[in-house]
Amino acid sequence: MTGRGEPVRLGVVGTSSIAWRRVLPTAAAAPEVEVVAVAGRSPHKTERFAGRFGCAAEESEETLLARPDVEAVYISTPTALHHASAERALLAGKHVLVEKPAGVDAAEARALAGLAAERGLVLRENFMFLHHPQHDFVRDLVDRGRLGRLASFRAAFCIPPLPSDDIRHDPALGGGALLDVGVYPLRAAALLLGPELRVAGATLRTRASDGLDLSGQALLVSRTGVLAEVAFGFEHAYASTYTLWGDRARVTVPWAFTPPPAHRPEVVLEEQDHEERFTLPAADQLASCLAGFADAVRRGGERRTAASPAAAVAAMEVVDAVRETALRVPVG
Repeated sequence: MTGRGEPVRLGVVGTSSIAWRRVLPTAAAAPEVEVVAVAGRSPHKTERFAGRFGCAAEESEETLLARPDVEAVYISTPTALHHASAERALLAGKHVLVEKPAGVDAAEARALAGLAAERGLVLRENFMFLHHPQHDFVRDLVDRGRLGRLASFRAAFCIPPLPSDDIRHDPALGGGALLDVGVYPLRAAALLLGPELRVAGATLRTRASDGLDLSGQALLVSRTGVLAEVAFGFEHAYASTYTLWGDRARVTVPWAFTPPPAHRPEVVLEEQDHEERFTLPAADQLASCLAGFADAVRRGGERRTAASPAAAVAAMEVVDAVRETALRVPVG
């Protein structure tokens, strides 16, 4: 086990765009982790990653997992491969940080959570936004009664259309808007309203040729009776926001899910005859995510948090319910 003052030695499975652009540059600069090896399906891309990040290039996932100096694995393969790669890593005795979501359904997430618990290993999804302090600020407003009694929650994460060859357009690789962007507002609802969410209804716009979901909406109900409305999709101008609404005021986070590290978030509180705008300090949510993962590894276990395996399983149960409930609208 790594000592508390030592970085967690990290192996990388997958040579994705998000790993190249965001995760590994942040990991390389983070004192809590040390990237020691990378393995991908393309030898050329693997060598390119290894050269940039100063680590070893492994010929396969199996050889990477066999390295005794790899304590934990970051997985950035396509979504449909997350479960298999994470399972192999856990069976090899490695802690796992996997790109979201951990599986394509609740059964896959539940199996990984059970395996991690059985082996005493840390399993986390790389859900960066959960680690941004702007959400703690919002929760504090709620706890102090600034919004009054909560009645509704609205959230949206939508992005412009993707190139036709993007892997998120491939159903066999776990593509589709629900698994790629829909999980964000669903996790935000659980973060702010509690994990016990029921799906009251849903709609999905699907590609007529193969049924791939391009966008959608869902209506949810929290355990305390707060109504939630979430929207997501690949067919929109960019939006990344949520609003909590009570009988005294409502609060909006305009850039909820993907604020850059240097961005100073603005949280807007609106009352009947008064508005306040709170400008918060900049925060690197990815660096906080990596630090939290490393801290869990150093502690030798996982606590129940918004980033824990239990939360991931609960979120995927909601995803499954959205799929089962949704009215599908085919589009050309």
